[in-house]
Amino acid sequence: MATATWTLFASFLLCLHLTKAYFITIDAHDEQCFHDRVTSGTKMSLTFEVVEGGFLDIDVKITGPDEKVIYSGDRESNGKYTVSAHMDGVYLYCFSNRMSTMTPKTVMFSMDVGDAPKDANPGDTDKHHNKLEGMIQELSVAMTGVKHEQDYMEVRERLHRQINDSTNGRVVWWAIFEAIVIVAMTIGQIYYLKRFFEVRRVV
Repeated sequence: MATATWTLFASFLLCLHLTKAYFITIDAHDEQCFHDRVTSGTKMSLTFEVVEGGFLDIDVKITGPDEKVIYSGDRESNGKYTVSAHMDGVYLYCFSNRMSTMTPKTVMFSMDVGDAPKDANPGDTDKHHNKLEGMIQELSVAMTGVKHEQDYMEVRERLHRQINDSTNGRVVWWAIFEAIVIVAMTIGQIYYLKRFFEVRRVV
């Protein structure tokens, strides 16, 4: 029992270690697709966010092995979609930037594929062992979700910082332009008033 518990705990830590977010750049009029071979009944969770480019939107599509469209979304900035595999085979998830004329998009995404469903065999399994395994799997899913949220918050913080830096830079340049205009207007007014009150002598 102890060996099985440590095995489940090690699997839980391994799942956390293997959870990664990927960054891809999709050019205008381009589409990039990725695939996973999944067993029927397995849950898949696609999480994505557009972090840079244009209006921060992208087209998303998830397709099954039978070329059936499981999900399709247009001009989305972020999302999280969980689906169950309806049959064995290769599932595609594609990001399309074909609606953009010249702006590339940078997308952060992750696809989490759960464990394949196991056939129940009450004669060989222990009730407490199954309960513990279920709790560890639920904890693994919850921790994975927390990790993804942390990744997204980090990306959003970086994006907002870039926007703030850009806005601050524009404000500084606008203030410098205003100062130059005010100085030029002041010099012009002084010159005009000086000439206006200048006494002209006729020789």
